[in-house]
Amino acid sequence: MPEVQDPAATRLAEHTTLRLGGPARRFVRATTDDELVAAVTAADDAGEPLLLLGGGSNLVVADEGFDGTVVQVATRGITADVDDGEVSCGGALVTVAAGEPWDDVVAHAVARDWAGIEALSGIPGSTGATPVQNVGAYGQEVAQTIAQVRTWDRHDRAWRTFAGADCGFAYRWSRFKAEPDRYVVVSVTFQLRAASLGGPVAYAELARTLGVEQGQRAPIAQVREAVLGLRAGKGMVLDAADHDTWSAGSFFTNPVLAAEQVPEGAPAYPQPDGTVKTSAAWLIDHAGFAKGYAVTPDAAASLSTKHTLALTNRGGARTADLLALARAVRDGVRERYGVELVNEPVLVGCSL
Repeated sequence: MPEVQDPAATRLAEHTTLRLGGPARRFVRATTDDELVAAVTAADDAGEPLLLLGGGSNLVVADEGFDGTVVQVATRGITADVDDGEVSCGGALVTVAAGEPWDDVVAHAVARDWAGIEALSGIPGSTGATPVQNVGAYGQEVAQTIAQVRTWDRHDRAWRTFAGADCGFAYRWSRFKAEPDRYVVVSVTFQLRAASLGGPVAYAELARTLGVEQGQRAPIAQVREAVLGLRAGKGMVLDAADHDTWSAGSFFTNPVLAAEQVPEGAPAYPQPDGTVKTSAAWLIDHAGFAKGYAVTPDAAASLSTKHTLALTNRGGARTADLLALARAVRDGVRERYGVELVNEPVLVGCSL
């Protein structure tokens, strides 16, 4: 049976990387797939609101908390169709439990020369969340390596497994994000290449750090270390002593616009459909919101002192403080450039 915990001891602030959020009415910790499905089904049968909680790195929870059941996905396990040390020209099919910490998966793969996710090092959160957001960084997305996603369909009360091609992946998007109350991701299977070298390095910043030309390859272990260093320099690797990491990572997604809408001087990355992706961080900075910006000098929430795209809890902040900051930044960018920034984290019990 899943473990039911006292809500008084499980304020959601203790389970989110922002360290914000009030209590859940009911908190359940599921350590097996059966416990996970049982807890979800029980909440659905009771007609209760349900919140699935992984690593808590992509959540902004209201100060009032969550008036329903929170199910913490604490399943673990990484299995592959090849044994450790075995070399396979076809690479490895690696199946990962939804609750497995994502960076542990990347480290596991890099240590075995399984390539394809090394540039996704240092991203906090659980593996089950990665297909929902189509997590990506430094030129890689999980969509590039996901072979299948196993889910529990809450509507049909049945197991459903989706091939990667059927997941509806797009920039920070998937069919699971499109129907957030339907599918519970239980495990994710990745097709990783057997290779000590990663793919062509797509990002100039990463290429410079690695000392290679853009488009060249580098050893995956070096890519991982370089990415971890870059992320740490931006406050994007969790560190309890560093308030710049008390965040939900990148708070706004990079806007995808018609070419004529991209502000002059802004970074521009042409997309296959003719649109152009630009940089939310550039827009924020050039709209007058510098690193460390706060709504008031004594505010307990501010932009990171290392990166303008992260909204942070400086200690003692409330969710209301963070939302006030988010609104100020969003509205300022809209007024300056006519571009509407969209939040990347899921807002629970609150809104912008």
